[in-house]
Amino acid sequence: MSEHELTLVLGGARAGKSAFAERLAASYGRQVLYVATAEIKDEEMQARIAAHRAQRPAEWQTLEVTHQVGAALLAHRPSVDAILIDCLTLLVSNIVLNYVAPEAPTQAGEDQATAALMAELEALLQAQVELRRPMVVVSNEVGLGLVPPYPIGRLYRDLLGRANQRIAAAADRVYLLVAGLPLTLKG
Repeated sequence: MSEHELTLVLGGARAGKSAFAERLAASYGRQVLYVATAEIKDEEMQARIAAHRAQRPAEWQTLEVTHQVGAALLAHRPSVDAILIDCLTLLVSNIVLNYVAPEAPTQAGEDQATAALMAELEALLQAQVELRRPMVVVSNEVGLGLVPPYPIGRLYRDLLGRANQRIAAAADRVYLLVAGLPLTLKG
């Protein structure tokens, strides 16, 4: 494991991605920056976030940011052993919902969301290089299921697939979690 290593952890819902990524991040040292991308939009999400906060080790730092993660990391300049981003899935959702109206998506909104996502990914990858810290990125693999029945669902699936491909291409290691078991795809 090197100090500049980028790792992508993929999997379906409840596949064990976050737990695996947390163990991986902790393997670099005790000081981890946990970057949470979830937005609190309802009571259920609020309870999930509270549970996640409570289970993290006390020495870990938390940075809650829903957009512009790369810029936030560079502004924060964490002095940590590793950075864990959980998760790319919600970051993509935040971006899509910022530009596309769920009830009436437009081509202009889709184009803006795509451009914003690509800029977000490049900024994130640049921040990882500049910070010279190992980074573990968690994301869902949504391309194995059914085609979503709504245009915004299809756009989301497509953009998350592109985001996963971009991070995987830049990553030193990529794991796919299935039933809690990691399969090495790269590295």
